[in-house]
Amino acid sequence: MDYIDTLRIFRSVVEARSFTRAADMHGLATPVVSRAIARLEKRLGSRLFHRTTRAVSLTEAAERFYDGCCRVLDDLDALEAVATEQTREASGVLRLVAHTTAAVNRLVPLMASFKRAHPKVTLDVMLTERPVDLVADGYDLGLVLPFMLNNEGTVTRLLDRVSVALVTTPAYLAANSTPRHPTELEAHTFVPMPPSLRKPTLTFRAGGEDVTVRLKYDIASNNPDFNRAMVLEGFGIGILPRPLVQRELATGQLVALLDEFPIVDAQIEIRLAYASRTLLPAKVRAFIDHATEFFSDAAQTV
Repeated sequence: MDYIDTLRIFRSVVEARSFTRAADMHGLATPVVSRAIARLEKRLGSRLFHRTTRAVSLTEAAERFYDGCCRVLDDLDALEAVATEQTREASGVLRLVAHTTAAVNRLVPLMASFKRAHPKVTLDVMLTERPVDLVADGYDLGLVLPFMLNNEGTVTRLLDRVSVALVTTPAYLAANSTPRHPTELEAHTFVPMPPSLRKPTLTFRAGGEDVTVRLKYDIASNNPDFNRAMVLEGFGIGILPRPLVQRELATGQLVALLDEFPIVDAQIEIRLAYASRTLLPAKVRAFIDHATEFFSDAAQTV
């Protein structure tokens, strides 16, 4: 029996003026309550009760100790109530880290719809392209790409797969010719992700065979938005999330290349990441459920 349990028993004895009734209140045998009070008296070095066969009365030490004991137990009960409420109702600050551009078309609608559904949650969103450790960095959740996770114990859930497109400007093609087959890409310049994040190669499915092309580049970055801008400036061919370049493809600022040759394992996985499967706060559980439904609905409308 721990000290807090002993304090609760002491309080019950005082308020019931009976060891037997206090034992009944806690579902204990009367001798167990007597031993708990005896240990408390030994710890405090003071007698707490005058006991006769008919009644129990408090000593002066017990009267003084009782007031402080009640304050401690009431404060503890209040803290437990707050903690319990947080596991039942979504509230408090939700710290979330997200890849800056991977979910560019869906991040704002996702966060807006979640906030409307859970107005008591305050959102603290950090956008980044770098690897993260959710626990060490103090995040509740992550909307991340697989390379961003550096903790093997992190729980992840696949939310979406974003296709990529090979794109460039009409001016670049006018100056460098239009590739008709993946093997012709060897002569072209790319604006890719850096080799530290992705191998500088692309593998295409062509005629039932895999064709791997090594990427030549002068500029590389980990930011797809930056890469898109550099492609628009005429620095080569980009390998970019298709949603990120939809507008430019529609207006003709960019042209898609070799769509008839599928790129092997080129889809970008957007994953929901969190530290544990158990004892999740209500705000975390609520976001997991909301994000899963949000991306499922989005996939059905595509």
